[in-house]
Amino acid sequence: MLFLVVAVAVFGVMLGTAAHIPPTASLVAGVVIGGWLVVLAVRERRRAGAEARR
Repeated sequence: MLFLVVAVAVFGVMLGTAAHIPPTASLVAGVVIGGWLVVLAVRERRRAGAEARR
């Protein structure tokens, strides 16, 4: 999943709307989105594990 976040961020910097903002801002946004995805993945795994134990 991290590879996909990095790939989308690089692609966005090169071709998309992110090309109109500084690269550091794109990098920060990519890190924030990646962190959000990690938090969601951890929550889902915990929820699935709790349901499996019932």
